[in-house]
Amino acid sequence: MPADEDNYPSPLVSRPRSASGLWRVIALAAAFIVIAVVISTFGEYIPPDAVLVFVGLLAVVGVFCLFALTAGIFRFASASEDKGSVSRAVIDSLPFGAVVSDRDGKITYVNAQYGEIAGGIADGVPVGVPRLFAGQPEASEAVYRLSRAAREGRPALEDIRLIGGLAGSSSGSSKPIWYRVTVRALPQVEGSSKPLVLWSVEDITRDRERQDNAFLELQRAIDYLDHAPAGFFSADQQGRVQYLNSTLADWLGYDLAEFEAGTVQLADIIRGDGSSLLMRGRADGEIGTEIIDIDLVKQNGTLIPVRLLHRAARLADGELGETRTLVLDRRSGAEQEEALRASEVRFSRFFNDTPFAIATLDQDGRIIRTNAPFGRIFDWQGSERPLDRVGMSELLSEASRVAFAEAIAAAVANRSEIEPVDAQLTREGDHAVRLYISGSEEAQGSPERVNVYALDMTEQRKLEAQFAQGQKMQAVGQLAGGVAHDFNNVLTAIIGFSDLLLLKHKPGDPSFQDLMSIKQSANRAAGLTRQLLAFSRRQTLRPQILEVPTNIDDLTVLLKRLIGEQITLHVDHGQQIWPVKADLVQLEQVVVNLVVNARDAMPNGGSITLRTRNVSEREATSANYTGMPPADYVQIEVEDTGTGMPPEIMEKIFEPFFSTKELGKGTGLGLSTVYGIIKQTGGFIYPESEMGKGTVFRIFLPRHLPVEGEMPAKIAAAAVVKDLTGHERILLVEDEDNVRAFSARALRATGYEVFEADSGEEALWVLEDIGGQIDLMVSDVVMPEMDGPALLLKVRERLPNLKVIFVSGYAEESVRQDIADDQSVEFLAKPYSLDQINSKVKEVLGKGAQTIQ
Repeated sequence: MPADEDNYPSPLVSRPRSASGLWRVIALAAAFIVIAVVISTFGEYIPPDAVLVFVGLLAVVGVFCLFALTAGIFRFASASEDKGSVSRAVIDSLPFGAVVSDRDGKITYVNAQYGEIAGGIADGVPVGVPRLFAGQPEASEAVYRLSRAAREGRPALEDIRLIGGLAGSSSGSSKPIWYRVTVRALPQVEGSSKPLVLWSVEDITRDRERQDNAFLELQRAIDYLDHAPAGFFSADQQGRVQYLNSTLADWLGYDLAEFEAGTVQLADIIRGDGSSLLMRGRADGEIGTEIIDIDLVKQNGTLIPVRLLHRAARLADGELGETRTLVLDRRSGAEQEEALRASEVRFSRFFNDTPFAIATLDQDGRIIRTNAPFGRIFDWQGSERPLDRVGMSELLSEASRVAFAEAIAAAVANRSEIEPVDAQLTREGDHAVRLYISGSEEAQGSPERVNVYALDMTEQRKLEAQFAQGQKMQAVGQLAGGVAHDFNNVLTAIIGFSDLLLLKHKPGDPSFQDLMSIKQSANRAAGLTRQLLAFSRRQTLRPQILEVPTNIDDLTVLLKRLIGEQITLHVDHGQQIWPVKADLVQLEQVVVNLVVNARDAMPNGGSITLRTRNVSEREATSANYTGMPPADYVQIEVEDTGTGMPPEIMEKIFEPFFSTKELGKGTGLGLSTVYGIIKQTGGFIYPESEMGKGTVFRIFLPRHLPVEGEMPAKIAAAAVVKDLTGHERILLVEDEDNVRAFSARALRATGYEVFEADSGEEALWVLEDIGGQIDLMVSDVVMPEMDGPALLLKVRERLPNLKVIFVSGYAEESVRQDIADDQSVEFLAKPYSLDQINSKVKEVLGKGAQTIQ
């Protein structure tokens, strides 16, 4: 211990903690003296008992102090103990100068190291730190900040650079000296009336020199890397390039002075799907170097063939760490290596630029290597999970794995003929691939045994499903249209002959009501045939320019009556809805049918929402609606909060006669009619449904761009023809005997001279017999051997200005498509009544005089 005490650095200044203890002792002694004087002077006036009590108390205090000293409760402080306190031992042992002062700068304690600093002692007395640097202009601002922090009790640190150090020019050195000066407040010290602060002054010149040297070395290393004959870049786990060297920047055409970390993506500099090859790492986190031949994309869009020496590792939490990639230029080189280089570049482009995925597997079906499109087709992101040694069957659906395993076994067995495997992927959504599998050349040290080529069949499957559905709907539509056409012939005869009978029976006759019931039933059946024609897209449409929000608002009163009080109807229109061109009556039927179906799906009440909005071409392009080409559309949406529909029902809802309602409560033609009307209008309809939440139908109608001067059409009321009689000569051509018989009787009853024919050939014979002397030809469109349009061509050769009325159960538009010259051709839809055929004939004949040749 004595040796240690001799080596203990003595402080330059160590003021007593406080003189208050000495003054307390002097005051106590003075008090005793005063008491003694008082007792001796006025003793005769003080009771002896009081004096005894006072002396006894002093004796007790004295005895207590003796016991306290013996027990160690009280002790006498010594200079050695003060020197050995922990706090002062720490300050004295610091390797740099330390000064304890109050906030005003009055020094309380200074350690020995402070005295070794030049200028630390002036006239044998230590100076404060602010005064130490007072003669240095370079340090004035830093010292001011430190002094202010000391007064405010805040910690502060400043590095001060002085040429020649604190010794200045007297040292004769021009070397810069660095000092680190700190100040911080100390906790309240017993015996100190003012708060204290601790100043420290440390020479850090050597540390700064080491830092400067390290920075210079780093700069030289960066310069070497920047101007190396190979490119280099690093990217983070999101594929953002954090660094690229000058060589690579020159190759790619980037200005390195303007490059900012994270502004360039791997996808910007690597062609196609190649960036996915770099976002991978081993599952075990081991760092390995991959050799990847690929093309980089210059800023001007041209390609550079390169070879990448690529490293990427996974962090402890499984996430991909930053990559390190060396880039070797594979453009034209030495002649002896040119053939090999060109061959490798061609293979690299073939391997990574193919539109299908390629992978090599080991004999257990685990992935060894993939090409660039593999990540896109299988929706694999290397930053999320590694693909190294992952079984490829995990990427396929359960139903496809058995066939895939059999194909892998056949490839390992080196069989020549292996059937391709059609598989569904486990990735989100409905995605399919066709896998072509073959054996790989077995090489020593290489685990690759199987080659897999995956062709993305998703779009083809969608097109096949769409084509099959279209074929199915077309076949059903043709059947429905044919049935409706034949049924219209039957209904024409029923309605026509009912009208003829009603002419002979007055309302008071017993048979009158029976005849009216027959006609009403026939008219109801005619409504069903119109629905069938709507589904088969063969009904007659009268398109006009429509403002959809206005038309829907006009319909809301009727809709509220249809849905009842338990269901609320909400209408929400977008801003400035574009016009469309459609048949108003048919569009209203579409909305009514959808709303009624929504009502029936909510037996306990709910809400129905009608929405309209514009869908731009860009939005239509991004929308995932099969078969809808990109264009501007007006969307009509009908949403309910009903029971919803399962997928197996959704597949059939547009088929005619399919209904989920009870027997007798629906024909199954409602949604099929909606489908036909929308398709015939040139639009699209897509349903979405979720069990227990409801169903939404989205209708997309093409936006109509009105030509100059085009105005919304107004439906004119049909003129009432009072006089239906006439005397003109009419050729009636109809292959259905009952329809021809009714039509002939109806026309003869009003005074016309009628010539009948049951086919096109017979019509030409009749026309020849009467010398072509007719005023009007009324002909069916669909007839055996020679149909109506073919007959018209023959008749036009002799009577070019003859007026013609075509009669058909199909749509007028579909009829006119088959007519080369329809300038004077009128149309009458089946089924028609007595008044309808007579009114149509009178209307056509009244349009002008007919020249007879």
